[in-house]
Amino acid sequence: MSATCGPEADAVTRDLGFDCHDVSPVISIRFPWDLANPTMPLLEVLIIGGAVFALVHAIRRHRAGDPINLALWCASLVYLIVTEPPLYFPEWFGLDKQYGFIFAHNQFTVQFMWDRLPLYIVAFYPVISQIAYELVRSLGVFRRRGALTGSVAVAFACQVFYEVFDHLGPQLKWWAWNRDNHLVNHPALASVPMTSMLLFASVSMGAMTYLVVRLAGSPPRRGRSLVLRTLAAGVLTPPTMAIAGIPSGFFSGNVTAQAWVLGVELTLVWVAGAWIVVSQLRSPDREPLSAFARFYPASYLGGMAAFWISALPAYLAAEDGITSDGTPIGSGPYALACFLGAGLLLAAMYRARRTAPATV
Repeated sequence: MSATCGPEADAVTRDLGFDCHDVSPVISIRFPWDLANPTMPLLEVLIIGGAVFALVHAIRRHRAGDPINLALWCASLVYLIVTEPPLYFPEWFGLDKQYGFIFAHNQFTVQFMWDRLPLYIVAFYPVISQIAYELVRSLGVFRRRGALTGSVAVAFACQVFYEVFDHLGPQLKWWAWNRDNHLVNHPALASVPMTSMLLFASVSMGAMTYLVVRLAGSPPRRGRSLVLRTLAAGVLTPPTMAIAGIPSGFFSGNVTAQAWVLGVELTLVWVAGAWIVVSQLRSPDREPLSAFARFYPASYLGGMAAFWISALPAYLAAEDGITSDGTPIGSGPYALACFLGAGLLLAAMYRARRTAPATV
């Protein structure tokens, strides 16, 4: 076995349909029509296109005097660079006994790092952070209630927009979790580890947004100061995840107790975030809607809905949580709740549009 493809990685990647020994260490490029699932190139277009759209929007806002969008876009990539390599190769960082082998992505059109990091995943980090921040900013939460309350609402927005993706990916072979990893991947809601749902889909993005707003946006920073503060926000985000993981860590080895703790924490994200959004509807203090906010979050949600519809027959026919293709399904009820939560955010934002003019 090679240093980048141990026995567990070999088993998971073979289930996905490829050999992790036969990969490029730097970059791989494939034809979109050669991918394992026809949804995969469409997913790449949706996410990579969204990242470009978000970057254009962030640059426009920076030129208009607001550096937060651009700092958040870049901090998302810093956070990616800090967190992803240890997840893919924990043995390189002396973390194999604490974490073990966690998961592997399938092979997409463009792939980096021994085929562990698809280009669309690089794009996904700034996409999801920009969706959540723009929705919450457009509602006027940051201006009226400050960085902390706004960041809690961002954590909720990330949860609902992220998990419609997270609960579908394993079924469509976008990636595969190592189900034999009981250190990190259990407890799980259907096929998705609950630690991933809480820490990656909510805590990380909420904390990073708070750090960016406080470090880069109050007062607005430019030049070298903005660069350094953006780097700091990305680097400081992972420790916040470790702190949020402490309550469930007290019950290490007791999967049931951990599930309850993580479930309570997720419930708090939902209750606090939904309360902030609903209570903000009564406020006339709204921000003008950007083109990105008007069009992309709804496009993203529509794309995920189309992917779910395509996967629904196999999902409904699954037995014991496994489809006829041998892939694990996510939680349909939870994904539906997330679609409804995302719809609440979109409805709130479009309602705000009637009381505030559009902008770039």
